Amino acid sequence: MLNFRLFILFIIAFFSSLLQAQSVEPYISTLPKGSDISILVQTVENNPKLLAKYKSDQFKQPASTQKVITALAAELELGSDFRFITRMQTNGTISNKQLNGDLIIQLSGDPTFSREKLRSMLIALRQKGIEKIAGNIILDTSIFTSHDKAPGWSWNNLTACYSAPSSAATIDDNCFYATITPNKVGAIASASVAASNPVIITSDVRTVAANSKDLNDKYCELDVSYSDKNRYYLSGCISASADKTPLKFAVLDSIEYFSTILKNELKTQKISYTGGIIEKNKKTNSQLTLLTSSQSAPLSDLLTVMLKKSNNLYADAIFRTLGAHYFNISGTWRNGSDAVKQILRKKAGINLENLVIADGSGLSRLNLVSADKLMEVLQYIAANNARLGIIEKLPIAGIDGTLQYRKSFSQPPFKEAIIAKTGYIQGSYNLAGFIQKSDGRYIAFVQLLSGYQAESQNEPKSAIMKFESEFYKNFVN
Repeated sequence: MLNFRLFILFIIAFFSSLLQAQSVEPYISTLPKGSDISILVQTVENNPKLLAKYKSDQFKQPASTQKVITALAAELELGSDFRFITRMQTNGTISNKQLNGDLIIQLSGDPTFSREKLRSMLIALRQKGIEKIAGNIILDTSIFTSHDKAPGWSWNNLTACYSAPSSAATIDDNCFYATITPNKVGAIASASVAASNPVIITSDVRTVAANSKDLNDKYCELDVSYSDKNRYYLSGCISASADKTPLKFAVLDSIEYFSTILKNELKTQKISYTGGIIEKNKKTNSQLTLLTSSQSAPLSDLLTVMLKKSNNLYADAIFRTLGAHYFNISGTWRNGSDAVKQILRKKAGINLENLVIADGSGLSRLNLVSADKLMEVLQYIAANNARLGIIEKLPIAGIDGTLQYRKSFSQPPFKEAIIAKTGYIQGSYNLAGFIQKSDGRYIAFVQLLSGYQAESQNEPKSAIMKFESEFYKNFVN
């Protein structure tokens, strides 16, 4: 009889919570036809109360909300103090200003590695008396293996800087700037790139009249194609009324790029070498002597950049490193995925086995998550934030990161109260994070919107901004 009474009380409590939950349907009418949304809102406490729920078990592309999963797995496995370390080592000895042996550069996939850091390392070699290397320079890229671009990345965005490959040989964000300047109508626009960037850019871009009625001009778009050894070809059209336009491209042959910069820096430091610059994607078993090293900022700082600025390169470098660290083998996209799932299951009790995790950034269109599972991640983060410190790394509405200028949340009562990771790829506008109440308590929420195609091309985000400002005000006050 007692068990029956407890069952009845549970049923009453369950349906009471449903009755108290905020209805989502009245707000969906503000979205364009064809949009599909998942919503889940809960209080943050030992027994969370359901505040809103709509299709929360459906799988959708997470876009950059995937970075919240990556951040949690990284904190649990690598720890806040983890650093990417790039080492210069040798299998030889130094005598008479000469390194007798190979210089082995053990690359770590450090997404923050730069020319300045490389230069400092070479200066350190000079300070050790090395002016000549009687051997090869070996780029040890064994930290990662297989493709540097994840399955499911959009092919036509691969030359964009935000799709820069997460490779062992990363330098200066694996991106570079170029410019294109229109000419007189009918003439070829000129393209240029800084001489310090070891790439070749050619242009066949035609300059067209502003607001031309010619359909050949109207549908002629600026495009870029790529060939080996970082050769980029610009084609299409640019308006005569346009100013000099800056472009930011991804480095697609990272080894070629890194090697050429290394050659130039060696020349600047007056360090010669008798062999060649060779990539080796296999760990050496020989005993090596450390000559100098360079390290990144701690993981805690990297996660702040990754989450607030939605940095894809950081996320994917961390993701592949998780695979390498957890399994103690070269990191790949596949073992990175398995590592994330196993880390969260074993260390956080979160089962992601049915999710598709193709990368760490959310760029891949193969990724599939549900609001229910993202909510489990958020609840764990909130319950353990004193140790993890992830919430404060998220963008803050009206203050910083990708929420600084989001119109739906830029003004009170949302400003500073919404702390969340954004996620956008074509057709998706996602959020995963927290609403901080005036008493300091949190409400966790997940929004996964897919199939979004604005009816007005002049105001492509107006409908989703209206939905967010009207729906979430129910939970701010």
